[in-house]
Amino acid sequence: MDAMRRIAYATVLRACAFATLAIFCVMIGLSFLPRSAFQAGGFLTIFMTLVLVLKAHEARTKNHRHTELWLYLPKESRPPQAVAQKMVSTIMRETYLMFARWTAIISIVMWSIALFFSVIGL
Repeated sequence: MDAMRRIAYATVLRACAFATLAIFCVMIGLSFLPRSAFQAGGFLTIFMTLVLVLKAHEARTKNHRHTELWLYLPKESRPPQAVAQKMVSTIMRETYLMFARWTAIISIVMWSIALFFSVIGL
């Protein structure tokens, strides 16, 4: 079970890292307008949160054999087919929702920074 959680964490973290890189590139492109850069970052991060919530919802019904978690899990560590669907879907759902919480907090911070720049006149 612990190996499954580590793999789920790693796969979702990798996907979020790629999305964060894209968001960072957009923000760097808008760096000459700090308020706009943080507004764009906040919007894109809240979009990433929405995607993670939708993936968490989808995880309940997605075939466990078609997930990255199942593919990366060594054959000897895989649970029996009778409980595999429930275990994989529960672990993936929890992992997606954990990352969704983190990205929502990051989005709030970015929107707060954008508000700060707006108040000081930038």
